[in-house]
Amino acid sequence: MRGTTVLPGTPCTAPAEGVLPMHRLEVPMPNALPFAIGSFDTIGPMSRAAFPHRHTFYEIVHVTAGTGTHVLDLARWELRPPHLCVIAPGQVHHWEGAEGLDGTVVLFTEDFLLDHPGDRDVLRGFAGRPWLTLDRPDHERTGRLLADLQEEYRRGADGFESVLRALLHILVVRAARLPAPGAATAQAPPGTTRPGAVAEAFARLLARTDPDLWSVRACAAHIGVTTGYLTEAVKAATGRTPGQLVREARTHEAKRLLAHTELTVRQVAARVGMADPAYFCRFFRRETGLSPGTFRRGGEAHGDGIHHDHRIESIARPEPAA
Repeated sequence: MRGTTVLPGTPCTAPAEGVLPMHRLEVPMPNALPFAIGSFDTIGPMSRAAFPHRHTFYEIVHVTAGTGTHVLDLARWELRPPHLCVIAPGQVHHWEGAEGLDGTVVLFTEDFLLDHPGDRDVLRGFAGRPWLTLDRPDHERTGRLLADLQEEYRRGADGFESVLRALLHILVVRAARLPAPGAATAQAPPGTTRPGAVAEAFARLLARTDPDLWSVRACAAHIGVTTGYLTEAVKAATGRTPGQLVREARTHEAKRLLAHTELTVRQVAARVGMADPAYFCRFFRRETGLSPGTFRRGGEAHGDGIHHDHRIESIARPEPAA
């Protein structure tokens, strides 16, 4: 993924008015590993950011102590450690009233998953269950694994990149096994078949929150298949049509913007690819049962949970506004 890492000290341009900050992973050299791990303190103050923002990278957090609330998209999670949290690129999150926060933060881009590309699908499966409360055995097991990851990263011995990727793969697989009562379980990778690869490419396009790609026709053209084939592939992999998933992506992004920015309804409509605000209002009401204004007045984040952090002398800064 281009543009997901920057050198430390890269000048930052403040985002345009009403636009959520986008953080990228800082790495010490242009070709350095797109990976970092550390405590909340070593990663830096951005690990406790109290303002809504997005990442271009994944973040996995093992919270071992602290009080407060973690807000992820439209969900709120009260801290009762130990927890394990997964934040995907493009998701909006921040901390509220966090005190005594402690634990381990792992940051990495999709590029780092090259040895285990199926982990992308597993990580996306955490969208419905990003906040997990650990029992003692799982907490201790997770702590030992993260300690191994951190030691390997710190030492940088021969072959450490492959070891880091292997340990991260184990962390992702074990996290997917953890129970989440009442929540959807992480989906297994769709496989290496062409339909599975097309469905994965489609999911990645939707995750980019690019209005120019929020149509079935545009996604099919970008992937290089017909709309009919895209429909077949996505339905085989997910049981749903591309049109349904596009509508959900647009609705979810609109909710994020209404809940976390001061953009007008007209501006929100434009950012989800709808030039006509009246049409957007009808669309939003059809999908949610509420008008945008009613959602904004009573639709602050509630229900789930989340967390965020980064720095380690190589972490995240706001991405320059386009």
